[in-house]
Amino acid sequence: MRIPPLKAIIAFESVARTKSVNRAADELGLTPSAVSHQIANLESMVGRPLFTRLGRGLVLTPTGQQYLGDVSGSLADLSRATERASSQTGVEILRIHSSPSFGLMWLLPRLASFHQANGDIQLNLACSYEDVSFTSGYYDLDIRHGYAHWTDGEVKTLRDEFIAPLASEDYLKRFPVSMPEDLIDRRLIFSETPLVQWRQWFGKFGVAAAPKAYDFSFDRSYMSLEAAALGHGIALESMMLASVHLKRGSLVPVFDRTFAIEVGAHHMVYPSQHADLPCVARFISWVDSEIGRHTAEQ
Repeated sequence: MRIPPLKAIIAFESVARTKSVNRAADELGLTPSAVSHQIANLESMVGRPLFTRLGRGLVLTPTGQQYLGDVSGSLADLSRATERASSQTGVEILRIHSSPSFGLMWLLPRLASFHQANGDIQLNLACSYEDVSFTSGYYDLDIRHGYAHWTDGEVKTLRDEFIAPLASEDYLKRFPVSMPEDLIDRRLIFSETPLVQWRQWFGKFGVAAAPKAYDFSFDRSYMSLEAAALGHGIALESMMLASVHLKRGSLVPVFDRTFAIEVGAHHMVYPSQHADLPCVARFISWVDSEIGRHTAEQ
């Protein structure tokens, strides 16, 4: 069988990702009829339909789903080959996407460490609240927050992450805490994102009268951690995300590790075909090393 035109595969990937011929046309700078023509030609070569219409959108058929997985790796390989050919320095480009709190509070402060250990890799970092799609071949790895329910790639959960009450030393001097029950009368900061919430934490440690309201509420971890570091109250947050604050002393654990709850909240997700890419393997190894070094310092 002859190889399909690259423009037809690119049109197919764009329609599969956007679930719309019109949106794919806008993305590619083509007319909708031109995109439809490319899809029709590709389906003619494959010999089976790649899409079915569902309401106003398009969904992949089982054949289309399999074909998308197969060609995504090829598109990524083509992108990398072009980058290597056009690079005058021989530097490999590693494209990472991350949830904002992890990118800002854990990854960004450690970029110098990554560069020192991997000077031949240029790390491009993007952050947003959405999980990225790997079908375009653009991103090599996505660092996601939540429960590991994803099926679009390999999932490696970051180890040694604990949720615990955190506050500034100044706040704890003004409002001492010696046992979990004391927190009921303290200013508590609520964050929507941690996998363990205040009610769960109080329940685990036998405090029945959890507060019905909180003094501050934030929808992002970096905001609740910053509020706690500024002395506005006590946050129940990830010690991994707070690692820089903890190291420089702007935040301290309210209790010892007995009152911390281990979670699997952050995960490195990447297409299975990227597991063999040296830059991806080196990034994963570096993250493991950084986490291990931080754990040993505690």
